[in-house]
Amino acid sequence: MPLTRLSHSAALILKAISLGYSFGFDIMETTGLPSGTVYPALRRLERDKLVSSSWESESTASADQRPARRYYHLTREGKKAALFAVQRYPLLARLLPEKNS
Repeated sequence: MPLTRLSHSAALILKAISLGYSFGFDIMETTGLPSGTVYPALRRLERDKLVSSSWESESTASADQRPARRYYHLTREGKKAALFAVQRYPLLARLLPEKNS
């Protein structure tokens, strides 16, 4: 995907991931975007090699008594895209809070 075609939603999601929000519900809660926007966008970003994903272990999820989470991470190209997104949409830098670990 050419970076010039990055949608506002995709830019917001990339920025959220760059700040440490790494699984779907966390991204939805932080961005305010609905699941019908976030999950298809994550699939497109993964297809376009801007993010990669991995499932947490079942034992970790079971210990927390919840379903396993799929964690998303920026690729090298995704990091470039996140920086481009902030240049293209300057308000992104102020919209999302840094993740507290």
